[in-house]
Amino acid sequence: MVVIKAKDVWKKYRIYYDRGTTLKEKVLFRKRNRYEDRWVLKGVTLDIEKGWAVGLIGENGSGKSTLLKLFTRIIYPNKGAIEMTGKVASLLELGAGFHPDMTGRENIYTNASIFGLTKEEIDAQLDDIIAFSELEEFIDNPVRTYSSGMYMRLAFAVAINVKADILLIDEILAVGDVNFQKKCFNKLKELKREGTTIVIVSHDLSSIENMCDMAVWLNKGEVKAIGNTKQVIDDYMQYMNRKQEIALEKEHGQYEDQGEQQKNDEGKQPLKSAEAKSNEDDGVKWVDNAKRWGSRDIEIINVTMVDDGGTERHSVNWGDRVCIRISYKRHRPVDEHVFGIGITNQDDIHCYGTNTDIDGIEIEEIEDEGIIDFVIDKMTLVEGRYFIDVAAHAKDGRAYDYRRGIYEFMVVSPIKDVGVARLGHEWILK
Repeated sequence: MVVIKAKDVWKKYRIYYDRGTTLKEKVLFRKRNRYEDRWVLKGVTLDIEKGWAVGLIGENGSGKSTLLKLFTRIIYPNKGAIEMTGKVASLLELGAGFHPDMTGRENIYTNASIFGLTKEEIDAQLDDIIAFSELEEFIDNPVRTYSSGMYMRLAFAVAINVKADILLIDEILAVGDVNFQKKCFNKLKELKREGTTIVIVSHDLSSIENMCDMAVWLNKGEVKAIGNTKQVIDDYMQYMNRKQEIALEKEHGQYEDQGEQQKNDEGKQPLKSAEAKSNEDDGVKWVDNAKRWGSRDIEIINVTMVDDGGTERHSVNWGDRVCIRISYKRHRPVDEHVFGIGITNQDDIHCYGTNTDIDGIEIEEIEDEGIIDFVIDKMTLVEGRYFIDVAAHAKDGRAYDYRRGIYEFMVVSPIKDVGVARLGHEWILK
């Protein structure tokens, strides 16, 4: 049975650039009232069955919250139609429906009555609402004295006790402590088992995947994908992954452009930094500064990260197989050849480092130009921004060329671990 039906729904907002606020301004400056119509939903068609849990995902501004407000009939579509079957309860904005000068207890009566409960029904549910919110100590205090987490506790406790057929939630569960969030999600699963239809907007993709039967990906007001939760989330993650990758590539390109511009300005080479020491000898430059140092007997020419298909990547999914590709050039013969890599995060914490000597790989001879590949079978770093250090040096550590932060990349993951890396593990209850 379909309980929420959206058919070709369009919604626009009128954005004024310079609108008069007083009658005088409106009369004298009529031409100032320029505006633009922005369509935030474009032809959304969607059917949600009774008892389903549906997650709405997408970037900020994609229309998720607007669609949820249309479901609550707070606003109405410009075109198309929405049909709702059953009693609707919603949690859209923190503190919505609460009066700051009224106590928590008084606000329970006010908020529950908005959802259609009578005083007798609220009386019967009052103790359960207060107990679930865990606000017994503060329930007779004005809600203006509540923290954002306490607001959320009270609002959620009311919404789940009105015995609604449809529950709409917009990101509000991101507020509050971890234990109460867990309690809320357990309650939502219980309501789902009882047949309540749940539509939830969240950027917490792991929670969406864990709870929802179906996901809807909105992109610029249109339905980009709809269906199996894991598949839709994977498609969305790939899209965001590629978007971040393009941003990093553009950023990297800007740095290159600046370097080229500086070369052009100087005619030959960029100015040497005040900290750098350099000499010229047969085309080889010795450098010593915070980002690069070494004799350049062996020079690191370029570093990239590529996938199995050889495509350069600035953003990878957790679990991907990737390769750090190091291009080098030998300017003069040396007796020892050691290549190393290091990875640091955006907080300048060393996450990992190794080299060919540590791994027991003897490199007796190299070509004058060549490539060294460092293959990572499975990217296990947690989600975040990282920088690669690369070095060519002797066994005693004498640097031929050491380059810090030469390459930047992102790790994207639906799993929100903390720390540096995700360790392989399992939970066993005995």
